[in-house]
Amino acid sequence: MTPELTALTLAALLQVFQIALMAVPANLELKSGQTMGPRDRDRMGGDLQDQVSKRTARLFRAMNNHFEGLILFSIACVVVTFAGQSSLFTTVCAFAYLGARVLYIPAYAFGWVPWRSLIWAVGYLATAAMLLAALI
Repeated sequence: MTPELTALTLAALLQVFQIALMAVPANLELKSGQTMGPRDRDRMGGDLQDQVSKRTARLFRAMNNHFEGLILFSIACVVVTFAGQSSLFTTVCAFAYLGARVLYIPAYAFGWVPWRSLIWAVGYLATAAMLLAALI
């Protein structure tokens, strides 16, 4: 397995962790009928994020943000691996993405301004750099 695919696997496990990190407090804060149902806005009394604490809502947004970032990162890891372009540079980029995503969770949960955005940018730019490296 290439180092990039190892980082991708760890990023996927991080996503599993983030789901639990958001779901546990959300289930504690909401009624069981709300969390076990289809979560329609009218049935819940609004958006899920409006029904939970500020921190749980932030964890929800951080989780969704990682889903979005994970799509591009997955593409970058697969392209680098299939193209045979794995290098020290792409390995550093892959683990920079992973490190940024780990730091992004508390940065979002605790409202670290402007660090949350800067941490996000590290992961995004590392992913873009991997894609560019695969073309060179």
